[in-house]
Amino acid sequence: MSNSNPINLPKALEDFVNAVNDGDDKRFLSFFDKEEGVINDWGRKFVGHESIQTWSDKEFIGAKGKMTPTRVEKNGDEYRVFADWKSNFYSGASFVYFHDRWRHN
Repeated sequence: MSNSNPINLPKALEDFVNAVNDGDDKRFLSFFDKEEGVINDWGRKFVGHESIQTWSDKEFIGAKGKMTPTRVEKNGDEYRVFADWKSNFYSGASFVYFHDRWRHN
């Protein structure tokens, strides 16, 4: 699925959104360190691929989630991507933080 967002995202963030919207678990997980990658979902932390996959199966990709970025902000070493989120688990306005120290190869 090609990203048809009305905003310009840095390439790595666009790749992340496309992986999510394509429902591609393998590509999605590739954005996180296998052992130390972290999802912080409103204070609930999921660390490592196994934990992130379990969370995603229920609440993210497995819930047929689609994100449509509406705005991106950069503040120091952090990006904040605001998005409309639709899924079988939750739908509404949301945001995702990314840090410059995060790199996708």
